[in-house]
Amino acid sequence: MTTKSAAAAARATVYGYPRQGPARELKKAIEGYWKGRVGADALRATAAGLRRANWHELADAGIGEVPTGDFSLYDHVLDATVMVGAIPERHRFAVEADALDGYFALARGTQDVAPLEMTKWFDTNYHYLVPELGPGTVFTADSTKQVGELKEALALGLSARPVLVGPVTYLLLAKPAPGVAADFEPLTLLDRLLPVYAEVLADLREAGAEWVQLDEPALVQDRTPAELNAAGRAYRDLGALTDRPKMLVASYFDRLGDALPVLAGAPVEGLALDFTERAAANLDALAAVGGLPGKRLVAGVVNGRNIWVDDLEKSLATLGTLLGLADRVDVAASCSLLHVPVDTALERDIEPQILRWLAFARQKTAEIATLARGLTQGTDTISAQLAANRADLASRTTSGLTRDPAVRARTASVTAADTRRAQPYTERAAAQRGSLGLPLLPTTTIGSFPQTPELRTARAGLRAGRIDAAAYEERVRAEIREVIAFQEKAGIDVLVHGEPERNDMVQYFAEQLTGYLATQHGWVQSYGTRYVRPPILAGDISRPEPMTVRWTTYAQSLTGRPVKGMLTGPVTMLAWSFVRDDQPLADTARQVALALRDEVNDLEAAGTSVIQVDEPALRETLPLRTADHASYLTWATEAFRLTTSGVRPDTQVHTHMCYAEFGDIVQAIDELDADVISLEAARSHMQVARELAAHGYPREAGPGVYDIHSPRVPGAGEAAALLRKGLEAIPAGRLWVNPDCGLKTRGWPETRASLENLVAAARTVRGELSAS
Repeated sequence: MTTKSAAAAARATVYGYPRQGPARELKKAIEGYWKGRVGADALRATAAGLRRANWHELADAGIGEVPTGDFSLYDHVLDATVMVGAIPERHRFAVEADALDGYFALARGTQDVAPLEMTKWFDTNYHYLVPELGPGTVFTADSTKQVGELKEALALGLSARPVLVGPVTYLLLAKPAPGVAADFEPLTLLDRLLPVYAEVLADLREAGAEWVQLDEPALVQDRTPAELNAAGRAYRDLGALTDRPKMLVASYFDRLGDALPVLAGAPVEGLALDFTERAAANLDALAAVGGLPGKRLVAGVVNGRNIWVDDLEKSLATLGTLLGLADRVDVAASCSLLHVPVDTALERDIEPQILRWLAFARQKTAEIATLARGLTQGTDTISAQLAANRADLASRTTSGLTRDPAVRARTASVTAADTRRAQPYTERAAAQRGSLGLPLLPTTTIGSFPQTPELRTARAGLRAGRIDAAAYEERVRAEIREVIAFQEKAGIDVLVHGEPERNDMVQYFAEQLTGYLATQHGWVQSYGTRYVRPPILAGDISRPEPMTVRWTTYAQSLTGRPVKGMLTGPVTMLAWSFVRDDQPLADTARQVALALRDEVNDLEAAGTSVIQVDEPALRETLPLRTADHASYLTWATEAFRLTTSGVRPDTQVHTHMCYAEFGDIVQAIDELDADVISLEAARSHMQVARELAAHGYPREAGPGVYDIHSPRVPGAGEAAALLRKGLEAIPAGRLWVNPDCGLKTRGWPETRASLENLVAAARTVRGELSAS
């Protein structure tokens, strides 16, 4: 039993908390502001109210030090960009004219000004806005937000710790601004940036901060000696400041590796480390450097990225080992709780016993507080919680939900031949050209179309019992008819049915597969005001019956042009779910792939000649350490091929990826063996097309020419210019024309205009090619 004297300083804390509110109040207020229905003062008041509620909830749960500055109206990396004054020149006038509107213009763009590029936050499904920097960037401190939110928490009588994106991570996440040489390294601006951080730290100290947290998750990735030296220099210089709070440098998502001795030896007062399974090597590494004598260690032992209850006894054992490695050990989640939903108590449709297997943000804070109490006061004081935790863990282990012998037998029988198309790409391409008869630069969309108010009303009416299933399905058919008619009129070559029946690209399938659990209120922020409800993958996966065939065949009956069957791929089904942690991911991926393979084969049998299996999460799920890449990519690409390899050569298989850096997985993209891939490219100015060309990618590709995450309508000339850039890298016979991503979040007016311009651009460039 841990003694009270051994851990008298232990307290509970978290690095961040869900921003949206229990009923997504923040989303509604921001979108109301964009539509002119909510004023700026009302929006700020809603945000302040949510912050207060979060802090009170944390304090009431036993969190002894609450975070500030983690709350954001859109994105915390964008907040850091504003804090250091790194506003791109094209946005400077808007920001100076109105800070709030300018902030949202940076995120979303305007009709005349493009937004910042958006990509995935490490290997999560959260998206951040990429800083744009160059040799001429001038940094200026603006600590208004950080100081203001700290003062709000202190005024409530709470112990509060501001959280900032660290300077090294900020620069490593940045990219060269438009017009800057592609080989420019933003990290060269470190000496210019550090004085700005020094000014912010001084402002926070003056406002009452005892501690400040500087997040450096980029240091858990492979880093060069020069990058590690830069990190050491950054914290040597910041540590030498006299006018600053105590500094807690935080890392998460993986092991620190070579960066650990750099940070352990820096003149900072504390480190926050991840000690969950994927970062378990941090414990031995910390012991190897002699621990943190005289310093604070915040131990991230509760998984902040998944929703399973913690093994409290295992975490207590880890904490007990850590007690001898630092002057003070505090307890935390492994990362910000931004990545999990708010509260399991809101879920009414999950069986109570199963619900006890789950821990959302509110339950995780209770676990953290329990561990801190046990560490400080002894395990006898938490004996009831430990007994209940053991029972919950045992219940899950022995539940029939988790194992299906038939699924496991089928998975074990998969052979190498099941994961390869029977014909090489050249033969398939010839067969597909003959059967599809598409023009040069064929046009298509990615899948979803705007979900209209009428559709949303019908869906809500079905849930509430105001309409029956027949009335709802007629609404869905009406939406499909409108989508097909528009695409035919616009001149799109390969059509989609628009996915009006789908609430989400993962949840829709999860609700029809065994082994998944669905939530009603398990919302998690993906980007800005876009929230998703990741399903919970709790047991073995199978497909009881076809999921998409009837809607795809109905759409095909309305047109003579090919209509794509639309599925979400196995890796994305895992990545955008809360996945089971009791077996290897590769095993789960293979189960999902076999269920989807059945759907692919049924679509083909029903006459579908083009089938798209989306894998936008392939890159985001890539492990953060290079040493772990090969094993992941082997099972991930195999799972895709297992899904798609049962079709005829004349059936064209598409895939889609978006909003990630693709350069380091081009070989894996090739190994998917899809006939056509569409990728996000508009904000990155066709960078991925150049990367495909450099690799010698041999198949067809559609780098996007329409940025769907902005409300602006790209003109036909703008889309044509991007197409010409694409043609510099990809031959015309293999280039497709499409948006970056699905259109579900857009409105019909901008969608119509943008797609009409996209088709016009394709016709213009086709004409140029035929005339040359």
